[in-house]
Amino acid sequence: MNGFGHTWRTRGNPRSRGRMGSRTGPDRATLGIVGLVCAVAGFFVLGIVLGPVAIACGWLGMGRRWASDRVPALVAFVLGAIDTVLALVWLAGSAAPGNGLF
Repeated sequence: MNGFGHTWRTRGNPRSRGRMGSRTGPDRATLGIVGLVCAVAGFFVLGIVLGPVAIACGWLGMGRRWASDRVPALVAFVLGAIDTVLALVWLAGSAAPGNGLF
């Protein structure tokens, strides 16, 4: 007697690393799209927060390496960087002397 559920077809893990790859982390395409949405929204509201989020999502969506085959993740990374720089320039300009801040 083999046991319950252990026949010759179900022996071993069907989702082993060699057959289907790891399924534990978030999908890279989803991270690229989330980063792209954060980058576009960051141009209008909270650019200082959404810009770095877009950079992080874009970088993780590319698989933590420069990969041009994942277009949404690459666009999210670039737009997030532009968004962050523009937000920092805007903050530096608004804190200049004579603008009524102090």
